Amino acid sequence: MKQTKYIISVLVIVLAFTSACTDKVFETFTANDPVYLSYEDLRSAVKMTAAREMNNPGKIYFKDQYIFINEKMKGVHVYDVSDPTNPQNKGFIEIPGNVDIAIKDNILYADSYIDLVSIDVSSFASIKESGRVQKIFPYTLPTYDTKYPLAKLDETKGVVTGWEVKSVRQELEQRYYPIYYRGMNAEKMDMASYSSGGVNGASGTTFGVGGSMARFGLYESFLYIVNQNSLMTFKLNSNSEVTLLNTEYVNWNVETIFITDKHLFLGTQNGMIVKSLEVPERPSQKGSFSHMTACDPVVIKGDLAFVTLKGGNTCRGTLNQLDVIRMSNGYSQFQLLKSYPMYGPQGLGIDDDLLFICDGDAGLKIYNAADPLAITQNLVKSFPSINAYDVIPMNNYLFLIGEKGFMLYDYSNIQDIKQIGIIPVVKKA
Repeated sequence: MKQTKYIISVLVIVLAFTSACTDKVFETFTANDPVYLSYEDLRSAVKMTAAREMNNPGKIYFKDQYIFINEKMKGVHVYDVSDPTNPQNKGFIEIPGNVDIAIKDNILYADSYIDLVSIDVSSFASIKESGRVQKIFPYTLPTYDTKYPLAKLDETKGVVTGWEVKSVRQELEQRYYPIYYRGMNAEKMDMASYSSGGVNGASGTTFGVGGSMARFGLYESFLYIVNQNSLMTFKLNSNSEVTLLNTEYVNWNVETIFITDKHLFLGTQNGMIVKSLEVPERPSQKGSFSHMTACDPVVIKGDLAFVTLKGGNTCRGTLNQLDVIRMSNGYSQFQLLKSYPMYGPQGLGIDDDLLFICDGDAGLKIYNAADPLAITQNLVKSFPSINAYDVIPMNNYLFLIGEKGFMLYDYSNIQDIKQIGIIPVVKKA
């Protein structure tokens, strides 16, 4: 009899517990409620619109006589710089969620939130989308007010373009372990985040040229994109369609890509990785060079790699320096020649012996790098009032993007390097 009472008691407890677990419990709280752009609207949004002011510029890209300037998460400004002293604003290409571009012939390749889109820009008066690869990039989130939690996300509704702080009522999920959202913060994608074309030395007018912060790179009929921890290889087909051939894990926090001499040079927060393009469909590992944690774009001249290391919150490390690395044995062996202290270096570029470094609040610095062991002893010119982000040196002209906007410099006479033009940033009230 006692045993029967015991069994009945256990059944009552189990049933009560089961019933409690199946009840829905709701909570009401103030949160960041996502604002969605539907996938249908996202995939019908690409178009050329009237020229507009720059508010929040990102990467830069040069092709033929045009400079393309990313407006973070919005699209691309197009300027005709055939007369560098008088840039002409040709219009704005709307590409929601855009951070990076690369251009081959007349096709512009751009990220658009989770998609890779191909755009025919043979005529700016009538641009058109010519291809799209859907859902190849991580689901990203814009920055939000950290004083409030995030409301529940529903990725089926589309991409998140913003937040509305308000009272929300949602089902309370009863769990015994924490749940973390794994999406990348889209606003941080411009450092460790997607970038411009990253091709050193265009072949005729086939390829454009991007800055050192590039995450997109072109070689022959292939497009390479570094994405958080992977290298993606795409085949560019003659009909403007793009085919993803391979996704390869390379390193956590891979940031930038630079292509020269049939090799990929990947900058990560922990070092530089070199891959051969002997078989362009499948890049193969040649070697790697490690350093302390920091953001690190890289440019190459011959057997020398110039790498800027930047510390801080986004880059996690504490180093702020320029490293000069000699490479040998087919880019498979590395020797650190010298490190130079910097203030807060970001993008850099090199043309012959001139090395251009964007050194944060310390401004733009231009060095003669002919002697890699005495670079800082050979400062050619500095512009300390310019907080620069990235540069492209091209045909004795320097294209620069920074806090104040887009600037052009003439360095045909290295004894008299001078600013010749500016397109200012207009901050929203």
